[in-house]
Amino acid sequence: MGALIPEVLRTERRFARLFVGQSLSVLGDRVSFVALPFAVLSIGGSAADVGLVTAAGLLPLLVFTLAGGVWADRMPRQWIMLASDLLRCAVQTAAAVLLLTGTARVGLLALLMAVFGVADAFFLPASTGLLPLLVPADRLREANALRGFVQSTGLVVGPALAGLLIAAVGPGGALAVDAASFAVSAAVLARLGTVDGTAATATAGGVDGGAERAERLGFLAELRVGWQQVRSRTWVWSGMLAIAVYHVVVLPSVFVLGPVLAEREWGGAGAWTVVVIAFGLGSIVGDVCSYRLKPARPMAVAAVAMAVASCQAAIIGSGAPVWVIAALEAVTGVGVSLCFVLWETSLQVHIPERVLSRVSSYDHLISVALMPLGLVLAGPLSDNLGVRPTLFGMTVLAVPAALTLLALPAVRHLPASLPSESESESGSGDGAGVGLGSAAEAVV
Repeated sequence: MGALIPEVLRTERRFARLFVGQSLSVLGDRVSFVALPFAVLSIGGSAADVGLVTAAGLLPLLVFTLAGGVWADRMPRQWIMLASDLLRCAVQTAAAVLLLTGTARVGLLALLMAVFGVADAFFLPASTGLLPLLVPADRLREANALRGFVQSTGLVVGPALAGLLIAAVGPGGALAVDAASFAVSAAVLARLGTVDGTAATATAGGVDGGAERAERLGFLAELRVGWQQVRSRTWVWSGMLAIAVYHVVVLPSVFVLGPVLAEREWGGAGAWTVVVIAFGLGSIVGDVCSYRLKPARPMAVAAVAMAVASCQAAIIGSGAPVWVIAALEAVTGVGVSLCFVLWETSLQVHIPERVLSRVSSYDHLISVALMPLGLVLAGPLSDNLGVRPTLFGMTVLAVPAALTLLALPAVRHLPASLPSESESESGSGDGAGVGLGSAAEAVV
């Protein structure tokens, strides 16, 4: 039986506990993602109301993500995650009670989702920064692959579970299940105790526990330190730009134009569900590959994987039979998982631990802030140009943007592990060892 359990779960017990708690929470989130629109509709809301409630959960991410990154680098990250889980549990419990008692209103649900978004904004950077404190650097890729596996599995299992729950207990009952998942996650985080990184292998810049956290700059100055870490590494800022292009240009094909084309030409939601599930299965395969493969140049592989993933739009608009589109979308799912696991791991290995959450917050901000732009523009563009020309245009823009990463030596040559001490002290801005002491903080 032990051989069936990944080694990182057997050897890193605190990560194993966190993994179980977060796995249940992710499954609950997938249920909520499906249940929330039906919750709005169940109280007489319109499609516009569904958009309003969804946007209410997104806006706080744009406003508070950078603040979340600063606080996650100031305070114990597991306590920020714990507070976030407790708040999200309270929000989903309140929403469930309102729905189950027939007292829910669109405005109340929007307000609750806004609070949920604030909690999310603090949770995401803290979560990225916590992992290197629980897992040695040489196990980070495996840990991220397992986390990705849970996310991908949730894409397949979550909607099915949500459908069963909505049919059995209604949207309110489904949201209650999500609330329970946050309670479990909070209980696990509470049992972790104080995490200072002493059990983890040092990442770039070293893991130094609370000593360095005691010396604090002002809030804006700390944000500038995080930005210095982004712009001083070509592979980081170029990777963020490529990911932003994927979110703005490619994802609208999945969220907006794919369902439109399925409704018009494929026979409706059933055919689109087949494509979405196929993508989820491909993502699971990609996570398994990420766990087993050990590329010497992870960002180079991530760039190629993103180029493959960026073909999603053209595949959806290809006019091929649905089963062919589903099979090809599964291939892009492999690319998506490979890309993001290798990206997350590279950040955790090469960014100094004490600023990792701030760098992660810029990553989340760029992804989340620009995605609505693509979602808003996709519809009008397809109305003027046609759905298929728009989908092909998305691919023409996105694939070269991903491949451009390979033209950058900092991306092609970034190693999987830290350079030697002498290389770290050579002063290269694109290496792992950009100093964080007086040198980096002098920019503020």
